[in-house]
Amino acid sequence: MEAAALEFLKRLLETPSPSGYERPIQDVVRQYVSEFADQVTTDVHGNVIACINPEAPLRVMLAGHCDQIGLMVQYIDKEGFVYVSPIGGWDVQMLIGQRMTIWSDNGPVFGIISRKAIHLLTEEERRQVPKMKELWIDIGAKDQQEAQKRIRVGDPITFELGYHELTPDLAHAAGMDDKTGLWVVLEALRRAKQQKLACAVYAVSSVQEEIGLRGAKTSAHAIDPHVGIAVDVTHATDCPTIDKKSEGEIFIGEGPVIFRGPNMNHKVVEELIKTAEARELPFQLGAVSRATGTDANAIQVNRSGVATGLVSIPNRYMHSPVELISLSDIDNAANLLAAFVSRLQADTDFTP
Repeated sequence: MEAAALEFLKRLLETPSPSGYERPIQDVVRQYVSEFADQVTTDVHGNVIACINPEAPLRVMLAGHCDQIGLMVQYIDKEGFVYVSPIGGWDVQMLIGQRMTIWSDNGPVFGIISRKAIHLLTEEERRQVPKMKELWIDIGAKDQQEAQKRIRVGDPITFELGYHELTPDLAHAAGMDDKTGLWVVLEALRRAKQQKLACAVYAVSSVQEEIGLRGAKTSAHAIDPHVGIAVDVTHATDCPTIDKKSEGEIFIGEGPVIFRGPNMNHKVVEELIKTAEARELPFQLGAVSRATGTDANAIQVNRSGVATGLVSIPNRYMHSPVELISLSDIDNAANLLAAFVSRLQADTDFTP
């Protein structure tokens, strides 16, 4: 992976983007794509849409959602402790003992989530999983008045952000879901720019996927693509406790996953596979027998229908502060999509 591309990935992962509060990361995206895109627009929903070769008759949409799961300040008690509500899908146990950041209008406010020490827990309490409403963030305020000078109700919250490598190829961070997919579609656009294209390519940094695929719906309506590919993460199953019989066999570091199933256009899937084989790019196959919980689902049913595919990045420990991915997987995914769009012709027909 090029050094500049890796630095861009780190910038994405160090920028907060809980659903509904994506402005900071969209600023980073706009700055990056303005260096090579022919058009860059931001819609009223907040989606950033970058395009190359916009006059071509065949339109291809590549979507990676920029939002991550988060929390929101719900209540500040008299002692200055902060209670929260979830933005997106949470395992509450992931929050205990974590360093958190509240993103106030005046800048980041750091805090911690914990619970009573084990010495003070009753036997019954030790057996129970705490509820979200029973957890609080301590920002070090002496009372409610002092806390309200620093934060206010409705401020978004994330895990403490940062990028860390376990090996030269394996990296972990909060928000790999789906800043890796976002990185892939933007890098694919940059790499496709260097090739001769017969299609228009739109890379979308879509908003609010974690709360209902909302940005993909509005951006797909605006672009009206003929072909759409969502890039998201999927569960790597190469770690303990995951049943491969139900979840499939997905390995970190063995390439992006091309999904097959009723949510996918079969011709798009086959063209992705042929492209990977022709370019000798590693890939894995995944199967999903229903509509997916990704932007692919919203793109597929846009207007009169879109020929849709889903390319996913193997991810261990999804929706946690230590989501783990392979850098080679995302690099190969970007190469796959750039090669895919370069092979399309203006009259390519994806009718089943």
